[in-house]
Amino acid sequence: MTKDVIALTPKMPDTWALLAGLYAGGPDLAVDTGHDGAVVQLCAADGRPLVSLEAPLLVQVPGEAERLLGGQVEAPQGPFWWTEARASTALPEAERLAGSVAGRLTTLLGGATWPPGAASTEVVPVNEAEVSARPAAGGAHPTVDVLTESTAVVMCDRPLIALTAWLSHILRTAVESRRALQIVTPPGVRLSLPLRTALTGAPNRWVVKDPDCGYYDGLSGAVLRWQDGTFAPARDAKGEAVVAEAFGAPPLTSERQLIVAFRTVHNPDENLVLGHALEAAWQALTGAAPAGWGTAEPINLPWSARQLTDLARDRAPEPTQLLAVGDPARPALAGLRVTRVERGVAADATLTLGYGADEAPPLDAVQALAATLAADPGLDQMFVSLRRGRRDLAVPAHFEAPPIPVSYTLGADGVRSAGLAHAERPPLALRPVPLGPPSEPALHYVLGDGTDAAAWPVLEQLTAHLQRGAAL
Repeated sequence: MTKDVIALTPKMPDTWALLAGLYAGGPDLAVDTGHDGAVVQLCAADGRPLVSLEAPLLVQVPGEAERLLGGQVEAPQGPFWWTEARASTALPEAERLAGSVAGRLTTLLGGATWPPGAASTEVVPVNEAEVSARPAAGGAHPTVDVLTESTAVVMCDRPLIALTAWLSHILRTAVESRRALQIVTPPGVRLSLPLRTALTGAPNRWVVKDPDCGYYDGLSGAVLRWQDGTFAPARDAKGEAVVAEAFGAPPLTSERQLIVAFRTVHNPDENLVLGHALEAAWQALTGAAPAGWGTAEPINLPWSARQLTDLARDRAPEPTQLLAVGDPARPALAGLRVTRVERGVAADATLTLGYGADEAPPLDAVQALAATLAADPGLDQMFVSLRRGRRDLAVPAHFEAPPIPVSYTLGADGVRSAGLAHAERPPLALRPVPLGPPSEPALHYVLGDGTDAAAWPVLEQLTAHLQRGAAL
């Protein structure tokens, strides 16, 4: 398990500042680098890692420190540098060592550290006889705690676990080596929405320690046991999975989340600019464009549809997974996945917005948004739903009710495929609203207000009806 200390500085940590930080353990510790210089490690003389220091990241998006670290730390005004020092728990002094690394950076450069009180400038003596950590095996990332043939296990202890660059790298490496990524945390920890999305689906898991059952899956509630080099569901006498009591549903919250998922498909010409549909959705539902974008958390770049398009083009034909965040006053996060498909370039976006008990989700703006997207022939489909969930969009380790459908919009190509007459008359008590050019309309189906779960079977019947039309 690692203990994290983060330095937030208004100036970039240059070579001399990093050297001063790395001297926190005195002259007897060795310095090593890994992953093309992106990670610097303080190591015992025999190479055992004690503290891993990530390359500093320039964060130019307001509110990211508060979103990921809470109100315990005041980030510098304007753009700032985010530098993470992660201490191995294999040595009692390693956390103090990480705090001294971060404290030396903020002493030289200004700024703040997280968690509060962790920073110091003392030299932390290390008793190498007490170090139990070993060098990362097989090229594994230095913060992988356990590596087996089937699983990479990372142990984290911070209030909110985000999809950081180093976790994203571990996940990507795990996929390439056909391993699962399993993140182990104490109780009370939450995941960021992007990390929750990245962990969706076994064998990847969020493993929560529990005093009663040992471990359980923070996303499904299944009690887990360490079996054959991985965490897997425990079974009762009937061979069925057991759900942890701690996963039980808490009292209903009045906070809600509006989820807008849509796909657009574009011709892959040189003038293509991605992200305009996502920007239009953000503008329609919040009154402002996204604040920033990036490939990991913290989301660090000011919003630019042109720049994210350039990145996706550079990575083609491989898919590109991007993130976007909004103004801190209106919690909003989006994932954007860009892939090559037979028809061109597909952009799958999922925008999630948080609302407090005294805030009304803008359901009356959904049809207008559908009309805006339908004006572009690239719209494939859009699905809008509403759920009870935290305003800050963080994911707790207990049951959350699934979202309830609000509306479904079928783009012009889908309407043409299903047949306009067929798509306009589903065997249901609803009639769609035509949007876009009358000659090639999209169809917008209103399914409810997000409070009645009976909208789910209606949606299933609708999509089945449209698929039958397309198959004719």
